[in-house]
Amino acid sequence: MAPSFDLEGPQRFAAIENSLANLSGKVLSERLKTLEEEGIVERKVYPEKPVRIEYSLTEKGHELAPLLENIAKWASRWIELPDDSDPK
Repeated sequence: MAPSFDLEGPQRFAAIENSLANLSGKVLSERLKTLEEEGIVERKVYPEKPVRIEYSLTEKGHELAPLLENIAKWASRWIELPDDSDPK
């Protein structure tokens, strides 16, 4: 089954991290910074205690949605995921 992408509305770091298996928080943080620099993701900091940070797609990012959906469909058809019940 392909991963689902929630492309609507802002997302907090933990929610993004939890939706991506096998990706460390450090790598995710680096990727989000790169996406922000490219104008694909917007980072909004709320000056609360504790600080709240949300990420959302820009217009440029939303235009990638059809591509991501097609990649997810392709992956669900052609990439076999390991069986989690298989004790290796």
